[in-house]
Amino acid sequence: MAVASPATVAVPVPRMKVGSQGPEVSAQGLGCLGMSDFYEERKPEADMVALIHHAVAAGVTFLDTADMYAVKEDGVRDKVQVATKCGVLVAVDGKREIHGDPAYVRAACEASLRRLDVDYIDLYYQHRIDKKVPIEVTICELKKLVEEGKVKYIGLSEASPATIRRAHAVHLSLQFSSSGHYGLEIELGIGIVVYRPLGRGFFSNGAKLADSLSDRDVRKHMPRFQPGNLEKNGEIFERVSVMAARKGCTPSQLALAWVHHQGNDEMAELESYACIDDVQGDRYPPMASTWKDSETPPLLSWKTE
Repeated sequence: MAVASPATVAVPVPRMKVGSQGPEVSAQGLGCLGMSDFYEERKPEADMVALIHHAVAAGVTFLDTADMYAVKEDGVRDKVQVATKCGVLVAVDGKREIHGDPAYVRAACEASLRRLDVDYIDLYYQHRIDKKVPIEVTICELKKLVEEGKVKYIGLSEASPATIRRAHAVHLSLQFSSSGHYGLEIELGIGIVVYRPLGRGFFSNGAKLADSLSDRDVRKHMPRFQPGNLEKNGEIFERVSVMAARKGCTPSQLALAWVHHQGNDEMAELESYACIDDVQGDRYPPMASTWKDSETPPLLSWKTE
């Protein structure tokens, strides 16, 4: 049976309002972690600038980065919504520390404004939750940055449901989350930023991707890329690939289509291939900071210096 070639026709990128009070952004965003040296070597800056300009020209105006990625916005400020993150401090020896105290949050924001060469940040996330600091304290400082015009919207990444509720009680305009608790986020009117929709590149090449990873690539150490898990997940990729060929697109395009068409009956077939019980391996190695271990102390325990 002949299969259609993957689609190459440009499709306009729709726009959408995020959350109950959030901004209008492109429904498709561009994550910038892959431009850093977390995946292989750092990419040539000129190539990454060209990629950003290409995305913006195609209608992708939501750029998601972080201070620890060290990726620059370049010459397109008036056309895009810039999202960046704080919370993970990388020491000289490479060790990472999680911080959410007010002094750190403010200093990190000021540093990001300087590096990005912008007057304000459209969306500022707490990248990881500091379990030493009550979430209310972190959110109060982020709220001050909003009031000062340095940040438009704030969000949380890898936060537990209880932490999200506590944060929302402090700042009702908490508009973004990449924590994946969809029912809660919809209930509170919080917009959802989809986390790793291409499975860290897995939906580009499947299990073969692991063959090209160097020891310095963080994916080399992720549970889903380990022997045993990788082969099982590769079987999922093959089933997705067959469906993608039937639809005349690539597996990556099909994965993004699943994000854009939640609730569509056709997506039920795709979900049957990759339900959570079938995917082998956790998202992160043990001891990594995720929402599963992100509860913070009660506010009454916080003592200011």
